Amino acid sequence: MRILIVASYNANRFSPFVKEQVTALEKQGCKVEWFGITKKGLLGYIKELPRLRRKINECAPNVIHAHYGLSCLLANLATRRVPVVSTYHGSDINDRRVLPFSKRAMNLSAWNIFVSQRTLDIAKPKKRYELLPCGVDLSETQLIPREDARKQLDWKKSDVKVLFAGAFDNPVKDSQLAKRVIEDMNLVIPNLELVELKGYTRMEVNTLMCAANCLLLTSKTEGSPQVIKEAMACGCPIVSVDVGDVKERIDGIDGCYVAKTREPKEIAELIEKALSFEGRTVGRERIVESGLDNRMVAQRLVMIYQEVVKKTHPK
Repeated sequence: MRILIVASYNANRFSPFVKEQVTALEKQGCKVEWFGITKKGLLGYIKELPRLRRKINECAPNVIHAHYGLSCLLANLATRRVPVVSTYHGSDINDRRVLPFSKRAMNLSAWNIFVSQRTLDIAKPKKRYELLPCGVDLSETQLIPREDARKQLDWKKSDVKVLFAGAFDNPVKDSQLAKRVIEDMNLVIPNLELVELKGYTRMEVNTLMCAANCLLLTSKTEGSPQVIKEAMACGCPIVSVDVGDVKERIDGIDGCYVAKTREPKEIAELIEKALSFEGRTVGRERIVESGLDNRMVAQRLVMIYQEVVKKTHPK
């Protein structure tokens, strides 16, 4: 099975979770080619059409798998001979300016994948769709004892570290809310620090999640945030506002809490509960139970590819 991945290639890189999904697909026997979109905006994407058509003719894929709404639309406009599987990750549905283009892509695609029930409810596709969140890699090397992880980071045992789920300069992540919560808590816990998750490698993020006291997510909108599943895989306690599919992912896990409001006081109280949690959470077990190990997700994707190829080119 030859798959062509179509996705944004901002800052000369593909999204890490897309790359990890592709690695899992390759382990399932798929032959994968990449097409990275470097231009921005609708006009920029349209300008990529000739180059994408050349790539399709060159590698002759059985299936094109596109990620994010504009990439999905571009892939469908580039060919009608090759079935397109489209994955919508959240911003392409939650952003009302992008949603119409995503909806057009849904109508053209051979199959549509949504990563959370909330985005599915907004998109309201009529046919050819399913709910399938992106998975995460699971390995024993992820499970670093907190003391060992802190030594690697040169953190003291007494330091209280809360990971912020994203970059401070990303307005969607609402770092202002997170900073306000931590500043208020510093009056009681002076050694409490909010750590920005930006500029780290995947391995370094894993170490941070094993070393931290908890992860905090205060985003205004989300699809199915990978950072939550990554923290779950490391057994890191989590505090989050109710966005995307976070509640579905961590509901009922000791040491993980979802705020009912965006009030700093409530979020602070939940962080205090998370800080008092000892040991690892059972988030990793929940990942497996939910079928969100990348290996399991890749197996489902291969089935989808086989189904759309069969429908497009019936014997």
